[in-house]
Amino acid sequence: MSVRVRRVYDPPEPDDGVRVLVDRLWPRGISKEDARIDEWPRAMTPSTGLRRWYHGGEGSYEEFRRRYEAELAEPEAAERLEHVRKLSRQGRVTLVTASRAPDRGHAAVLADLLRE
Repeated sequence: MSVRVRRVYDPPEPDDGVRVLVDRLWPRGISKEDARIDEWPRAMTPSTGLRRWYHGGEGSYEEFRRRYEAELAEPEAAERLEHVRKLSRQGRVTLVTASRAPDRGHAAVLADLLRE
């Protein structure tokens, strides 16, 4: 199983495998052609409320992670997560995000869950 996280603004690489956009909103300033996104499962992205809460500086990363994992347990999100997990068993999956700190956000949470 191979999962990695990259920023959408970094050029795609040949060994990215399936590129999965894990942001709820399309990233600013990049075309769909340049992003080369294969999947965009919005159902497994953090809710708008959770995203605003976390980026508003109101909570810790640990609390964000706990709340986000609870959202991912909801049926539609869990189904999409399982789909991406199956893809990762077949080959490399690259989780793509516009986040400036992908190692302290939802993409890192997803990567950890997919690696379990």
